[in-house]
Amino acid sequence: MSQPAAAQPLGFGLGLRPGHYDAVLEGGHRVDWFEVTTENYLVPGGKPLHYLERVRARYPLVMHGVSLSIGSTAPLDLGYLRSVRELARRIEPAGISDHLCWTGVGGVNLHDLMPLPFTMEAVAHVAARVRQAQDVLDCQLMLENVSSYVACADAEMTEWEFVAQVSEAADCLLLLDVNNVYVNSVNHGFDAREYLRALPVARVRQLHLAGHSRQGGMLIDTHDAPVAEAVWRLYERAVARFPEAATTLERDDHIPPLAELVAELDHARRLAASVLEAAA
Repeated sequence: MSQPAAAQPLGFGLGLRPGHYDAVLEGGHRVDWFEVTTENYLVPGGKPLHYLERVRARYPLVMHGVSLSIGSTAPLDLGYLRSVRELARRIEPAGISDHLCWTGVGGVNLHDLMPLPFTMEAVAHVAARVRQAQDVLDCQLMLENVSSYVACADAEMTEWEFVAQVSEAADCLLLLDVNNVYVNSVNHGFDAREYLRALPVARVRQLHLAGHSRQGGMLIDTHDAPVAEAVWRLYERAVARFPEAATTLERDDHIPPLAELVAELDHARRLAASVLEAAA
């Protein structure tokens, strides 16, 4: 199995959104790389691939999927995996990621990232499926921790123990979503710092930053606002623990002009530089 180039530090990237294609290609923005939503480009041709290949000619890319459903009890969709592999061969991404969750069963896609039970049975189930997916893709996957709004009554371990055990059992990499850690820490009442301390440093290759919203007494991972101040503080701790990890800023709704997102990404650069300088 090959190891993706994500093993090399990528720096600071943005989620690529169609409304920004032309601005990205105009250049002059301080962005090191772009993360692309895999499913948007699993097509034989047309406008999406036209722009993707033009962006790829200028920037490294990472593929980020939402349909792997690695935790489902349904068989892995080998056709989907082969399509992902073909796209990867076409654009040679620095890494391929998806989510540590399930998205459907019995042919029904819920179009949401559903949490898993934190049990040893689930660890074994997911790890076997990750190994199968990695064999098809011929690279290590990065799996992202997801936000959740209900707790598993029969949990045998904490969320962070579950994430760490899956990564070790599957021999995969991790995409640590800092916003999701914070959202879950508020929703479920745990110490977010303990989460960071529990993850194996060598497996965390990428950090996600995004905004959230509050609905009643719960935080929702909406990706529709700037990063919250509390998440920036947690990000500083994440940089200190995972200094080699790349950083990605995501926005999926209420998307501002590219320059505004680049300015927010610059804030991440400054925070990370300050943390690493202090640690030197």
